Amino acid sequence: MAEAAAELLERAARRDAALEELRALRVAVQAVPLAALRSRLGEHHLRALFGLLAVNDREQVSACVSILERLLQALDPLYVIQNLREELQKGLFHPDDSVKILTMSQVGRIVEDSAAVPEILHSPELLQQIINCIGGEKIAVAKEAIKSLSRIAQSQEGLEALFGSSLLGDLRSVMATSDVVRYRVYELIVEISSVSAESLNYCASSGLIPELIGELTGEDVLVRATCIEMVTALAHTPQGRQYLAQQGVIDRISNIILGAESDPFSSFYLPGFVKFFGNLAVVDSPQQICERYPVFMEKVFEMAESQDPTMIGVAVDTLGILGSNVEGKQVLQKTRSRFQNLLSKIGHQAKNAPTELRLRCLDAISSLLYLPPEQQTEDLLRMTESWFTSLSSQPLELFRSISTQPFPDLHCGALRVFTAIANQPWAQKLMLSSPGFVEYVVDRSVEPDKASKDAKYELVKALVNSKTIAEIFGNQYYLRLRAYLHEGPYYVKAVSTTAVEGAE
Repeated sequence: MAEAAAELLERAARRDAALEELRALRVAVQAVPLAALRSRLGEHHLRALFGLLAVNDREQVSACVSILERLLQALDPLYVIQNLREELQKGLFHPDDSVKILTMSQVGRIVEDSAAVPEILHSPELLQQIINCIGGEKIAVAKEAIKSLSRIAQSQEGLEALFGSSLLGDLRSVMATSDVVRYRVYELIVEISSVSAESLNYCASSGLIPELIGELTGEDVLVRATCIEMVTALAHTPQGRQYLAQQGVIDRISNIILGAESDPFSSFYLPGFVKFFGNLAVVDSPQQICERYPVFMEKVFEMAESQDPTMIGVAVDTLGILGSNVEGKQVLQKTRSRFQNLLSKIGHQAKNAPTELRLRCLDAISSLLYLPPEQQTEDLLRMTESWFTSLSSQPLELFRSISTQPFPDLHCGALRVFTAIANQPWAQKLMLSSPGFVEYVVDRSVEPDKASKDAKYELVKALVNSKTIAEIFGNQYYLRLRAYLHEGPYYVKAVSTTAVEGAE
């Protein structure tokens, strides 16, 4: 097969390979190991195949793309950029998206290779064309371009190349293509800013981050809704949060939430603004954020208490994020009866709302109720128990009824709630006193699919790994749970059959 591939490659190199032979070559190169291909592959073969892309024949282009995908895998990225620079550049101009994607994937390999990156940095025309690809119609091409430029910008030399030369002008030119492309450039800028404080300084000095923030706090409500997602991503890094605070952006977002009461279009951007503060609270300090921006907590409660399913969903998500750590839980506990009443509503929604909102409620409940073993003080255990009992008059039965419904997502969501409380002694006592509950936990027959089996296994694991389980459940149940854990999530008990002579 290697000989056949070599012969077909030579025909392609002479540019006299017919379509039938290209098809045969496509099959041959897939069958030959990469090492064998590498030993027989010359620069002239690759140049010729790239040359065969310059036709208006989709089938020939498709065959050449498949062949090149395989052959280029056999080559070192440094070799590719040193010997096929011109071909890569032409590939990025090609009208067929499959050729652009092939070329961008090679650029991706090159920028991941520390020895090959400098070669790209010294190819301004190639960099310019990668930037132009951000404006491509095909999202896959644009995503690859963003990923490659983000990787290039991880070095000082890369930052200089992108922001200290005419390439910044090319970035601005491509931004002018459309609103969608402008947001893609902002996405790239946020990715680069997330690498280090120095990266963020380059992006801020270029004027692109201030422009993003200007759009966020501008009058266009639809633009606000898009930009807040990127600003939220920026706030995930310490340097991003520091920059947003220094520029007064967090205060401005707080003021926009405050003024949302009188804005008939606030429903477009309010969910994103509230999520911004929820994420900020978790990566920073829930207590400090909630004390400094009381409008955030007030708005979350308002949204959760409303009748609008969209707003309820965002509020529930945000409460789940906020209550995912102990400090956030304590902030919520300080609101006393208001949060307890809200839990009752969330429990009601988990049972009666449309499926998507039910799932969001189940995930939030899991997040709110989970306590790591090292943080299980008496006060915090009392708090999670009181929260659990606030969800419904019979909360254990509520989630058990959800877990027996024939909808895998809801089934798994309810199992995750049980898993969240499984290591807390009060919950173990509740499970033991609920008729048939432990039997349900060790019953494999009620899990119809892989996701459900995995979710049940996580519940069993959480119970077995708890320090109090043997004492509370007793030896018999504890050993059954241990056996379940040992057998794994997909264990099927063998059924022995006896052959009877003469049976049909």
